[in-house]
Amino acid sequence: MKHTGAQIIVKLLEMYGIETVAGIPGGMILPLYDELNKSKIRHVLVRQEQAAGFIAQGIARSTGNVAVCMATSGPGALNLLTSIADAKADSVPIIAITGQVNTTQIGTDAFQEADTFGLSFPVTKHSILVKSPEELLEAIPRAFEIALNGRPGPVLIDVPRDVQLKEYEFKEWPDISKIRVHDIRFHTPIDEYAQKMGEIASLLDGAKRPVLFCGGGCNSNEAATGVQNFTNNYPLPVVTSLMGLGCIPEDSPLFIGMLGMHGNYAANVAIHDADVVIAAGVRFDDRATGLVSKFCPDAKIVHIDVDAAEVDKILDSTVSVVADVESVFPVIAQLVSEKNIKSDAGWLKKIQKLKTENSSVEAGRPHGEKLANPRDIISKIPELAAHSGFAADDLIITTDVGQHQMWAAQYYPVGRPRSFLTSGSLGTMGFGLPAAIGAGLAFPTKRIVCISGDGSIMMNIQELATLAELNLPVTVIVFENGTLGMVYQQQKYLFDKNYSASVFEKQPDLVAIARGFGIQAVDASEDPEWYKKAFDSSRADKPCLVRVRIDSEENVLPFVPGGRANIDAIRN
Repeated sequence: MKHTGAQIIVKLLEMYGIETVAGIPGGMILPLYDELNKSKIRHVLVRQEQAAGFIAQGIARSTGNVAVCMATSGPGALNLLTSIADAKADSVPIIAITGQVNTTQIGTDAFQEADTFGLSFPVTKHSILVKSPEELLEAIPRAFEIALNGRPGPVLIDVPRDVQLKEYEFKEWPDISKIRVHDIRFHTPIDEYAQKMGEIASLLDGAKRPVLFCGGGCNSNEAATGVQNFTNNYPLPVVTSLMGLGCIPEDSPLFIGMLGMHGNYAANVAIHDADVVIAAGVRFDDRATGLVSKFCPDAKIVHIDVDAAEVDKILDSTVSVVADVESVFPVIAQLVSEKNIKSDAGWLKKIQKLKTENSSVEAGRPHGEKLANPRDIISKIPELAAHSGFAADDLIITTDVGQHQMWAAQYYPVGRPRSFLTSGSLGTMGFGLPAAIGAGLAFPTKRIVCISGDGSIMMNIQELATLAELNLPVTVIVFENGTLGMVYQQQKYLFDKNYSASVFEKQPDLVAIARGFGIQAVDASEDPEWYKKAFDSSRADKPCLVRVRIDSEENVLPFVPGGRANIDAIRN
């Protein structure tokens, strides 16, 4: 059989079960778009390529599967790089397919030529520049394998225009069932595994103040089940990073909260006072640890991670296991049960009490403030959505980046894995809306709630047009305070209230803008029953934008200034 490079790409994407791709066409990727239009794959036309990457992330983060985005050469591919870098930072499996100038023109400064292959190297898990159509038969299966294998991440495939058009004759399609997606290249050797499991069990047996610290590596259904089995056998305080939210239900008595710079005070105290810390699927990033020398200073650390490069990178471990979390916890749980190892109930009660005493939706609230309390609204989203018949499991939350993101992390009751999607490590403003569109494409029967601010929403506000076209069940809640809230807060505390370039001089009417895009919009300050419109599932027009005016002096507390230990946070 004989197929062009473009036909090979589309056929392989179909074989891998890709149903939706997002992107924008351009001259150097038009042959691929010509074939795409003949396929059963749905294409989502975004208004800026960065959004295509974030839509792919919304699909991948909410499902755990590989998602695909596309862009043309030069500026199209360059616009895509921010969302690719975001996926690399948060270990999200996406594949970006970019067009490139003809192979004979590479290096000639041709129109819309950029070295996408070279530029993408630092921000991808792997990059491929395809020089012939036959290479695609290996490159695309390899891209799917790399994206999912071990620590997930983005892969970029740069395809020159002439490669898309050129025909290649071959006998059969690759056998994609042979692709290894659960093989870890660098892992703890089998002959050491049993010994390490025994060492972990011994540490837990002697622990007086154990803590389980869960990161993004625990945020899958399989890993969360493993965590649950372990904690059923060995109850202990559980804290998470921002990316770990959802691996244990918010209403679990074991869940103490998110730790770190804006973490729960009880969670930060628990990790500081611990004598044994099981760190699972975490990389000890600076926003979680604060001052490293004072982060669990007296604890023996068990570090479980799929990425060997993360082990002993920031903190030395007493026992380390290079493996996926879901394979380790069942073994630990079994050993704890067989050896009848018990945890200290008094320690757990102490931390639970500390959490109760230090949890309030009034934390950081200006005295006597009359405008809306963003923490209260965020904490009540499931309750408000229930008025329209949505259960908590019917909701998926996305956030942008800023104060609203931290309020959401602190106060939204995340109940399950892959239901709280946020840009963690890169902290990319503009993530929330396109990610919500992606989640809505993946789960059209759920309600997607994007929590944003008036700074972040403007980064990709053009995607309201995409949302209106798709008519997805997405509610966008924008907390408007006329500032870049997190910058403003840090200037308040760290720069003597020198508000440099953090206050907007002109505030656009977001309600009018949304309506201009053809989306229902409501001002919560004018309509006390705004939630009835925001979550109304009976309307033909499903999206809705809600503006909530808040005071610029609202703070995210606790707040740990740089150079301080997490337990030395500003709390009031």
